[in-house]
Amino acid sequence: MSDHFAAFSFVDRITAIEPGVRGRAVFAVPGSIAVFPACLVAEAVGQLAAWIAMARIDFRGRPVAALATETIFHGEVAPGSRLELEVGIESCDDDAVAYSGAARVAGVQAIELKHCLGPMLPVQEFDAPEAMRERFELLCTAGAPGERFHGVPVPRLVGLDGVAGKSARALLQVPRFAPFFADHFPRRPVFPATLLLDSQIRLALDLARVAIGAAATAPLTPRRMTHVKMRSFIAPGQEVVLGAEFVAADADAVNLRLSASTAGRVVATARLDVGAGTV
Repeated sequence: MSDHFAAFSFVDRITAIEPGVRGRAVFAVPGSIAVFPACLVAEAVGQLAAWIAMARIDFRGRPVAALATETIFHGEVAPGSRLELEVGIESCDDDAVAYSGAARVAGVQAIELKHCLGPMLPVQEFDAPEAMRERFELLCTAGAPGERFHGVPVPRLVGLDGVAGKSARALLQVPRFAPFFADHFPRRPVFPATLLLDSQIRLALDLARVAIGAAATAPLTPRRMTHVKMRSFIAPGQEVVLGAEFVAADADAVNLRLSASTAGRVVATARLDVGAGTV
């Protein structure tokens, strides 16, 4: 099986659509994978929004990640779950799409995305427009075959300097070759923003555990991410320095400032709230 529309595609079938306005879809998380991180759940919501936006402008452009005002994490999604995706388009034209959305499992909220914005870039820079049209038609009719996704290896983070409980830095080595680049994107491989965010969250959780120390009564989990801003693409093979900085804390929760840089230039920023237990 080709990795295109398989290695990093999280919409199986679009079940309802009001063109350019809203849509619903499903994605069956394969039971064979070890984990399906929360950031990939957010990716699934974003991909549904992208399909609706691209169809709205007849596949002249495709949105890329840029800004997300708020993402709320409600709980984990286990392998074997069936994601129920829903998005509402706030505005859409050849320049950008703005949307909000959510994912549920068995009717229970898993994640919410509020007020996201993605600039539109020429679709032919990233993929074949005719292939995108054909895929959209498939998603709106019979749907894509299941069990396409085989997971994404968790990138190793190499610890750099930091101050215990106050700040941490780590090096993320983006692979030169990976199956997900066939999906993201065939004509212009780009390291997915959601995989970057997943690595940033892992670094932040390590820092937060030290900051809270014995005050934590349960494992720490991400609760809310705000002010996400992607400033530029990250290419295959690049080295990315991740940063996490303690901002504030109460008895069982920590707020952190996140950053990512390549060659000394900031490429992404965000704020993250983590807390003990599930929400």
